[in-house]
Amino acid sequence: MGLKDWYEARIMPRLITCACSQPKVMKRRAEVVPRARGDVFELGCGGGINQAFYDPAAITTYAGIDPHAGLLDGARAAAQRKGWAADIREGRGEAIPFADASFDCVVCTFTLCSVEDPAQVMRELRRILRPGGEVLFLEHGRAPDAGVRRWQERIEPLWKRLAGGCHLTRPIASALAHAGFVVERLGEGYTPKAPRIAGWMEWGVARKAG
Repeated sequence: MGLKDWYEARIMPRLITCACSQPKVMKRRAEVVPRARGDVFELGCGGGINQAFYDPAAITTYAGIDPHAGLLDGARAAAQRKGWAADIREGRGEAIPFADASFDCVVCTFTLCSVEDPAQVMRELRRILRPGGEVLFLEHGRAPDAGVRRWQERIEPLWKRLAGGCHLTRPIASALAHAGFVVERLGEGYTPKAPRIAGWMEWGVARKAG
């Protein structure tokens, strides 16, 4: 195993898990994830961080995918502790391995930044959702301030290599709306005490019409 492969397999997933489980971030997760209902699919479920926030009484079934095999053990262990018969697989958002109209709700937290083809991922989310289904999203992305955006653009090439393909400049709510979802913004803003280049967050509900 070369240094790059070793870093991506051993170090990078731990760094991402640590960054995505900071107290301010967990507070936002607690605002979004408990809204999940029915048959739930989680995009980027690796590590199982969100599972502490689901309302078990509201969940009929739970499934999820993540491209990082090293993180899936944590997700499966978290599901086992909750007593869930969860269907957790290795996979990517561009080709979600579930049938059309399988889910009532998709949970997507800090994942759209790192997918290879955001437009295709959003098409896949629409495909697997039932009419009227919801995407609950919590993502960091393109800042509204021009000065911060310039720094995001400068740093992004190096950032992507260190952070598993994570982009700093992707729009979130507007991209979901462009993909055909009806977006209800629940909140947005910079994360307190976080670097502004990575601290702009947007969270809300994106509904599939019908």
